[in-house]
Amino acid sequence: MRVSHRFSRAVRSRVYAVMRNRLGMAAPMLTEDRRVLEQVIFGHFCCDSRIKTVLFVGCDSYTAHYQRRYFAKHDYWTLDPDPRVRRFGAKQHVAARAQELGQRFPGGFFDLIMCNGVYGWGLDSAVDCDTAFSQFHDCLADGGYLLIGWNDLPGRDPAPLAQVRSLSRFEQYSLPALGNWRYLTDTPHRHTYCCYRKIDDGCSDRRS
Repeated sequence: MRVSHRFSRAVRSRVYAVMRNRLGMAAPMLTEDRRVLEQVIFGHFCCDSRIKTVLFVGCDSYTAHYQRRYFAKHDYWTLDPDPRVRRFGAKQHVAARAQELGQRFPGGFFDLIMCNGVYGWGLDSAVDCDTAFSQFHDCLADGGYLLIGWNDLPGRDPAPLAQVRSLSRFEQYSLPALGNWRYLTDTPHRHTYCCYRKIDDGCSDRRS
């Protein structure tokens, strides 16, 4: 019964989002994984005065309000290869793939990169994942953070994260608000958040 209730709520939320999307309107997603992302994870990082420049990878109608509501005081950017979702991105939006990030931004540019709903939905091979996460590492400042949100389901994990070589360049970061570096939300699609931090030799104390 509980699973059925969660599934029904997810369906209603998606229908709501589709209807508002067709009207060209923002449509916050009313699901538990988005509650965790927006209220807990965003809340944590927005309170960190050291985080100035933020990149959110992956746009849709339910991300259109992120800059206005959460990141109005940050140097906020969005990235998505689909030109149709430009209207749901930040004022500073780049139409490109995650694997091309280093071609658009200099090294150490971002303090925080969030890649939610892209691993398994666009990053669909081990090679693509390794390239994209390597680009994230290069474009993050020393001590910067990487958040990956994904569905822990068969067919949606193109390369087990533990086997993606470029992620070994990061350390796992336990998000205080969640009590762990990895957090499984109470959702039918098992949406999971994994948080990492970039540490470079000689620069590891910047954000400690």
